[in-house]
Amino acid sequence: MSAERIDVLAGRHALVTGGARGIGAAIAAALHRAGAAVTLVGRDGASLERAVMQLRAASGAGAAVQAVQADVADADAVQHAFERASQQAGPIAILVNNAGQAVSAPFGRTDAQLWRRMLDANLNGTFHCTQAALPAMLDAGWGRIVNVASTAGLTGYAYVSAYCAAKHGVIGLTRALALETARSGVTVNAVCPGYTETDLVRDAVANIVAKTGRNEAQARAELAARNPQRRLVQPEEVASTVLWLCRPDAAAMTGQAIAVAGGEVMTG
Repeated sequence: MSAERIDVLAGRHALVTGGARGIGAAIAAALHRAGAAVTLVGRDGASLERAVMQLRAASGAGAAVQAVQADVADADAVQHAFERASQQAGPIAILVNNAGQAVSAPFGRTDAQLWRRMLDANLNGTFHCTQAALPAMLDAGWGRIVNVASTAGLTGYAYVSAYCAAKHGVIGLTRALALETARSGVTVNAVCPGYTETDLVRDAVANIVAKTGRNEAQARAELAARNPQRRLVQPEEVASTVLWLCRPDAAAMTGQAIAVAGGEVMTG
């Protein structure tokens, strides 16, 4: 049974990077249920096609869903992908920069290659996609940019210095661009999930098991313990926050970094 549609975003084209799985897939589903035409962007063509089929099967009739393959770290590939998406579904009115990677390593073992990889995937990709989508939003006098950052963009975590630096950069970019676009009809916000039930967390659990000898349940409990609610955040909880920021009646929300983390990080 498909979820109830609320067509508050009817006529809008939403593009979600990293939209094939996890948080990105949940966001795409939420935006689609709200009436938006949705484009999923990612590197893995097969995963994208599966996600498109699942979204169509779950939603039935309604707004269009499509996929465009691209690596967000490649500026030229992003530009071509966004042009293709716009030709197929109209100008991009909503951009969700969700694509990212997380790799852990002590700072002393964080070489230049890992550092560049984390900045390319998490910060440079957000920059490239925003540059590709923003002009059409400014021309239209309406747009929503939501950057999926992390609580790592609001605080520090040991052994992920490159990832933390990149996500802090995303928060800084969000705040600066929100000021530039404040009178344009375009809002720019960040959503900062804590540990969320995704492939990234499953990889983190596997890494803890491999390096510490703890079992899977103990490793998951260790991650969940960071959350005062003592649980992992669900992708749908992040998606509902993104959807709210994309609604027309959220026009006063801009330049914000909203933690979806059960109280782990409190901003003010």
